[in-house]
Amino acid sequence: MESGTIEQALPGLEVEIPAGEMTTGHAIPLTPQKRLMVFAGRSHPELASKIAEQLNVELGEIELLTFANGETYCRYCESIRGADVFLVQTGYQPVDQNIMELLFMIQAARLASAKRITAVIPWFPYSRQDRKAKPREPISSRLLADMLQMAGVDRLLTMDLHAGQIQGFFTIPVDHMTALPLFAQYFRDLGLTGDRVVSVAPDAGRAKHAVRFAEMIGADFAIMHKTRPSHDIASVTEITGRVDGKVAIVGDDNISSGNTLLEGARALREAGASDVWVFATHGLFAGDALERFAAADLGGIVVTDTVPVDPLRRPPGMTVLTVSGLLAETIMNVFADESVSAIFGGENQLF
Repeated sequence: MESGTIEQALPGLEVEIPAGEMTTGHAIPLTPQKRLMVFAGRSHPELASKIAEQLNVELGEIELLTFANGETYCRYCESIRGADVFLVQTGYQPVDQNIMELLFMIQAARLASAKRITAVIPWFPYSRQDRKAKPREPISSRLLADMLQMAGVDRLLTMDLHAGQIQGFFTIPVDHMTALPLFAQYFRDLGLTGDRVVSVAPDAGRAKHAVRFAEMIGADFAIMHKTRPSHDIASVTEITGRVDGKVAIVGDDNISSGNTLLEGARALREAGASDVWVFATHGLFAGDALERFAAADLGGIVVTDTVPVDPLRRPPGMTVLTVSGLLAETIMNVFADESVSAIFGGENQLF
């Protein structure tokens, strides 16, 4: 009896491979269709729904609960294995609770074998705490970046950061978008362009943005110089540039208490501006800010929906532009491995 090795095929796999189709490569090609899935946290479900509608997909099913003791529970109600997952969660109130919820969503997606996890954070919280301004302070935005990466996120998608250096806190790709083209189109549609308009930077840090916005609407440029006695108090000391007889448009990345922009609007009026408009990407409007803006002598206020704005408290002169189309287009480009900066003509790094 001859000894040797007997090769047997498993039941159902008794298929002979033609000699011409055999390969000696180092990998087995397997290219399943890519899946894009969008899930929403509880910070801004309206914006997430608009994004999903723009993408022509339904929001993924996810269970998010808060236990009686304040702890958060997260569970995906469908398989996300191998999917390109986008998690929409903005830094709105309650900020810390929404951050923890996002971290749980990221880790749950990692443990559920998602292929790639992208955190879509239109308003990046703690972005104003990007350095040590005083001794014994934390660099909170750096800590948040570390937490997101420790949880397992692969990519960050955000809008109009307070400081460009925050991108350097990450070792993963950061897609930074800007709402500046949306604002420029809005003011062009109103006819607020040309020499009779001046783009005003609220401080030196926003000068580059204001110059770019002035180019977009063909306007002049000015800058306000201010001092800040405390976190939410600002005092304008000087305005550089000609604003007399012009419509002044002041742009910022966010409005929190609103003291800076309201003080700036008053100073511009005193300097001879015929009208003052204010715009900001993130309308946080903390405390009684909405009421004070409603009572202010402004031509109008324009913000986006990166954070929800209470429609019952919204002043009559306020316009809210949606960024859902911009976010949806960016998400699709990330999913398709195409350029994100091409959406903005390469002008999305304005720092």
